[in-house]
Amino acid sequence: MSRLRELGRLVLALLRELADESAYERHLKAHGRARSPEEWRRFSEERLRARFTQPKCC
Repeated sequence: MSRLRELGRLVLALLRELADESAYERHLKAHGRARSPEEWRRFSEERLRARFTQPKCC
């Protein structure tokens, strides 16, 4: 049963990374801010801006 729980934790951690939840938690901790809709919007806009404004090489 312990291995099954560990596998479940691993899958949840992976899903949190894919959904940017882990990155959002790191953002909150790094900037000393609390969870809020406004902060999520700010975080999402920063991520999108960083992803799509930098030109790709080749």
